[in-house]
Amino acid sequence: MSELLAESPVRLAPMASFTNAPFRRVAVRCGSGFTTNEEIDAEALLAKNAWAGESARTDLDEDVVAMQLLGNSAETLVPAAMLLVEAGADIVDINMGCPVPKVVQRGKGAALMQDVSATARILSAIRHAIDVPLTVKIRGGWDERQPNAVEVARMAQDVGVDAITVHPRTRAQRFGGRAPWDVIADVVAAVEIPVTGNGDVTSLVEARQMMAATGCHSVMVGRAALGRPWLFDDGYEGLDARGRTAYEERVIIEHLNLIEACFPPRMALLQMKKHLAQYGAGRPDARTLRAELFAQPSVEALRRTFVRQWAKDSAPAREG
Repeated sequence: MSELLAESPVRLAPMASFTNAPFRRVAVRCGSGFTTNEEIDAEALLAKNAWAGESARTDLDEDVVAMQLLGNSAETLVPAAMLLVEAGADIVDINMGCPVPKVVQRGKGAALMQDVSATARILSAIRHAIDVPLTVKIRGGWDERQPNAVEVARMAQDVGVDAITVHPRTRAQRFGGRAPWDVIADVVAAVEIPVTGNGDVTSLVEARQMMAATGCHSVMVGRAALGRPWLFDDGYEGLDARGRTAYEERVIIEHLNLIEACFPPRMALLQMKKHLAQYGAGRPDARTLRAELFAQPSVEALRRTFVRQWAKDSAPAREG
């Protein structure tokens, strides 16, 4: 696992409803290390839910893919982990960091950090059931009164988890305030297994700063990569305005083509709208563009709308 992380020092983080196969492929093409799919609910996977099954797809020739599970018991997580391995998962990751109320209210995500002994039994059962690396993603703790990232990390190491990702905010903080990177450093100092840092990283420069400040082995970038997968490419920063525009266009077109190839028309349309809105964020008239995009009835109309607006906004760069 250490060697794999060394080869993938900065990579795309899993994000619900975004990190499906097309976006993972685009991120890797831009320079991301191996990626992790969006979280899959173990119960939904066992019930053969269509979206859960879709989330476990690995049909885009990904060299290494980690698959992340969400659950609250060994009874569901163990068979679900085994299904993911059968589906082609190279790594199984357990989500112990999601702070969303509807998730934690069901004892999943960050709620697993509350009862460390019970969670140890769950992780141990998964570890004994699968023969691929097992990783976990945790938070700084449940809230400011329970900052137990170090305790949870030591427990994970003791039961055989191969690596840990740490988002240092607590569940109560969600994504508010500045991520306290010192929590990541504390976990690194407490365990011998590799640690990946996550939180408030928006560029390769900041990723390297996190690694230097905390000693973590690698960094995951989440929200900052939405609409900006080229942030994983060292060469992008050195391009002039014309070069950046051409690069971005190639990435976006490839992404749209992958979405269209992977999903049926209705689902492809929804995915394109979500991702094109992210690509358009921060550009002139972004709010108007978003409204226009979500009003389009077909993939073809959506492409035309975005390309027209992109060409308009990029005209100075093209002419320069």
